[in-house]
Amino acid sequence: MTHFSHLYRVSVLCKLNKNSIMVDRLVNSEANARRIAMVENCFGSSGQPLAEQGRVLVGEGVLTKMCRKKPKARQFFLFNDILVYGNIVINKKKYNKQHVIPLEEVKLESLKDEGQYRNGWLIRTASKSFAVYAATATEKEEWMAHIEKCIEDLLRKSGKQPPSEHAAVWVPDNEAAICMHCKKTQFTVLNRRHHCRKCGSVVCGPCSSKRYVLRGQSEKPLRVCLQCYDELTRDRARPAQPPAPMKAEITGAGSGGDSSGDDDSDDDDDRVQPDQKHDEGFTSYNGVKNGFGNKVTTV
Repeated sequence: MTHFSHLYRVSVLCKLNKNSIMVDRLVNSEANARRIAMVENCFGSSGQPLAEQGRVLVGEGVLTKMCRKKPKARQFFLFNDILVYGNIVINKKKYNKQHVIPLEEVKLESLKDEGQYRNGWLIRTASKSFAVYAATATEKEEWMAHIEKCIEDLLRKSGKQPPSEHAAVWVPDNEAAICMHCKKTQFTVLNRRHHCRKCGSVVCGPCSSKRYVLRGQSEKPLRVCLQCYDELTRDRARPAQPPAPMKAEITGAGSGGDSSGDDDSDDDDDRVQPDQKHDEGFTSYNGVKNGFGNKVTTV
């Protein structure tokens, strides 16, 4: 299902009092610079530069991301300050649709195992939230522990508070045969699915005919369902409610087919070769046993 392919033994695998030493050593190392350059080369012109002062590549691996239409394999790279992921075009050689998420904005939530969906957790930010799944429970624990340790270190150094608001996780298309708002409209080729950007529900066009500016997601009004629209406008009308930093704009939905997938840019364009397999297992890059009994590769 998913594969945790590489993990660089840096700050998050060391004891807390050794973190700074390990990070400082790897920040100035040729190995770290080479690894980051390799990630940049794999994304090519479709990605942004990733090499920055103080940035360390902590680990990488393939996780299954729950996309709008179905679960899909995505390559993830964990740095000490950002999380990067993209579509796999050629395994270990070429990726596209790069997404960069500042770790200071991330909140993780563990998911219970349900049927075929196991070893998952939510990655939540103010602008986008989604579920990912690892191959095993151990890999899930490792991923979550490493990400949360990076977040903890960043917030401690910056003195910032973790974000309190996060975007809703979208309900996958295949989990809604009818509109989740009116419970009547059946989705067809003509009756398209749309997602409420506030609650993540799959709704029909008439039940999502309003738009509202959602702080943190966009400066433009976004499609919301009628129920969320009523709640948002009611909250805004309360006199005791302090003004929001971003002024809300409320409009009716414009014309045109605003599909729920229009801004889920990593939901398509999968060109990975059908006979291609993703690396399995766990590889450490410091030449010591990693605790999983797997073969260790030293760089």
